[in-house]
Amino acid sequence: RSGIKVSRLTLGTMMFGGQTDAATSQRIIDKAFDQGINSIDTADVYNGGQSEVVVGEAIKARRDDWVLATKFSNPMGSGPNNGGQSRKYIIKAVEDSLRRLDTDYIDLLYFHRAVFDAPLEEGVRAIGDLITQGKLRYFGVSNFRAWRIAEVSHIADDLGIDRPIASQPLYNIFNRVAEVEQLTAASHYGLGTISYSPLARGILTGKYQP
Repeated sequence: RSGIKVSRLTLGTMMFGGQTDAATSQRIIDKAFDQGINSIDTADVYNGGQSEVVVGEAIKARRDDWVLATKFSNPMGSGPNNGGQSRKYIIKAVEDSLRRLDTDYIDLLYFHRAVFDAPLEEGVRAIGDLITQGKLRYFGVSNFRAWRIAEVSHIADDLGIDRPIASQPLYNIFNRVAEVEQLTAASHYGLGTISYSPLARGILTGKYQP
C-alpha cells in the first residue's frame, strides 16, 4: 500500500557487529548494493545494538538510497521497562536506534514480536506520533499471527494512522506455517511480506551433511 520499492532480496544483518566484523560487514553491504539490493534489515537487539552501529556507518554515504528497517520489543537491559511495547519504551527504543544508526530517520520500524502484556493501541499510537515527528517513515510487524495483523490494521484505521506496510514472518520450505493465514492476512490488509530465514539458518544452503 505504501508505494515504496524494495529489491526482491533484503540484506539481513543479525550477525553484523558480532560474528561478522565491521570490515566484513562493510564489504557485504557494498557488494549487495552493487548487485541492486536496496533493502537492509537490522534490530536493536542484534549483538546488543552493535549491528545497528555497523549498519549505520556502512550505509551513511548512501543513506537515502537504502530502505533501512530495524525493530524493537526485545529486552535491551535489566528492569521492567527496558523492553516491550509501552509508549515509554517505544520512544526510548527509537531514539536509541537513531543514535546507534547515526541517522535522522528510520524507513521501516517493526514490532519485533507479539507482546501480550501491553495494549496494541498504545504501541500503534506511539508509532503514529513518531511518524508525525519525522523519525519514522513506515511501520511493520514481525512474527505476528494473522489475527494480530488484522487487529493492528483496524487499530491504525481507528486512530487515523497509516496501516503497517510490511509483515515479516518466518518462512522457508521447511517451515511453511506462514502460508496458513499470515500471507493471506497480509495480502488482504495491504501489507507486503518480507520473510526471514528463507534458507532455514543455512540448512538449505547444502553446506551441512544429512
